[in-house]
Amino acid sequence: MNERPGNQLFDAYFTARDMREVFCDQGRVQAMLDFEAALARAEAHVGLIPQTAVAPIEAACQAGHYDFAALGEAIATAGNSAIPLVKALGKQIAASDAEAERYVHLGATSQDVMDTGLVLQLREALALIESDLAQLGDTLATQAERHVATPLAGRTWLQHATPVTLGMKIAGWLGAITRSRQRLQELKPRLLVLQFGGASGTLAALGEQAMPIAEALAEELQLTLPEQPWHTQRDRLVEFGSVLGLIAGSLGKLGRDISLLMQTEAGEVFEPSAPGKGGSSTMPHKRNPVGAAVLIGAATRVPGLLSTLFSAMPQEHERSLGLWHAEWETLPEICCLVSGSLKQALLVAQGMEVDANRMARNLDLTQGLVLAEAVSIVLAQRVGRDTAHHLLELCCKRAVAEQRHLRAVLGDEPQVTAELSDAELDRLLDPAHYLGQAHTWVERAVAEHSALTA
Repeated sequence: MNERPGNQLFDAYFTARDMREVFCDQGRVQAMLDFEAALARAEAHVGLIPQTAVAPIEAACQAGHYDFAALGEAIATAGNSAIPLVKALGKQIAASDAEAERYVHLGATSQDVMDTGLVLQLREALALIESDLAQLGDTLATQAERHVATPLAGRTWLQHATPVTLGMKIAGWLGAITRSRQRLQELKPRLLVLQFGGASGTLAALGEQAMPIAEALAEELQLTLPEQPWHTQRDRLVEFGSVLGLIAGSLGKLGRDISLLMQTEAGEVFEPSAPGKGGSSTMPHKRNPVGAAVLIGAATRVPGLLSTLFSAMPQEHERSLGLWHAEWETLPEICCLVSGSLKQALLVAQGMEVDANRMARNLDLTQGLVLAEAVSIVLAQRVGRDTAHHLLELCCKRAVAEQRHLRAVLGDEPQVTAELSDAELDRLLDPAHYLGQAHTWVERAVAEHSALTA
């Protein structure tokens, strides 16, 4: 069957194809049908329905048998996707086995079908996200080690601060990715659970066979059987959405840094180039950070979607009106946005172009001022903190006013040269000698990533 018409122009830019396949109409319908087929097998296993009914039900549980456009129209009247799908499923089965049709959907409710179907989709989505995160982590670890000693200007409040290294900056991105991978591992037992409660969550329609069927159904679908149905307890889904929000934000940080480093005035790190990538419709010279734009865009959009999930949490009694409905497209859209952001982040990280010479030149834009702290700290040990700070402040102002390098100004200051030799001043004004624990931070971030991957 054909997909329903939709807006697909931006999908290739903002969403990974494999994630869109998980949440396309066919993916949604197939996940619900997988629930129905598994329910039939579970109920046959405990003897509630005849074994002969299973094969006809399973044969009809193929999404390709159904008209998604017709289902979409029926949803507008039914109020959810399970009602018209179960009716269509019954008709499909009855055409070949009227007896088997009697046993479809026995004891379940629409939300059981939809929520469990969603969990099955989220399991696929989670596997895709974890795979991309692991790959991104590997790439960032390699890049962090490669540039562990590549100095560049640290920037605070968008102004030059003291030197850092590119490897340290990349290690910061890596650490955030590692923590999100840990969070996803931790939430799996809470997320990948069966939803099966029947009309009001009691499974009363199944009598004494309710728990054996629930256990068999969970085993069929390879999901955990939770302590109780969660029709109006939505914390599991919101927790997952929240972690996806953290991932989107962390990738947005990566994208923001890359875009700033790509600015003409900086020109230190670039996204990989490719024919037609990052161009302008009017300016032939442009090289725009089109990958970073996706990362920043997703980080901007996902929090609003996540707020919808949080807003939909106080659901009424045993079944919600409207709040449950607000979730249907929200969490899948978050998954799709994060998937697209991850794909772009991988492209950026793998093909990152680094101009170390430009970094060195930029470090010297302030003519040594970024290393004033280094001189002040050493001088403080000899003349006292306040004296040293005041002296360096005066020298910095003089360097700016006279448009001279701080090294030259310090060399002309008797109070400085009386305490620091030329060799000491040269060393203190060399960015490579004022990188602190940058190397250690890279080692620790890479080690934590490696421990998680092992």
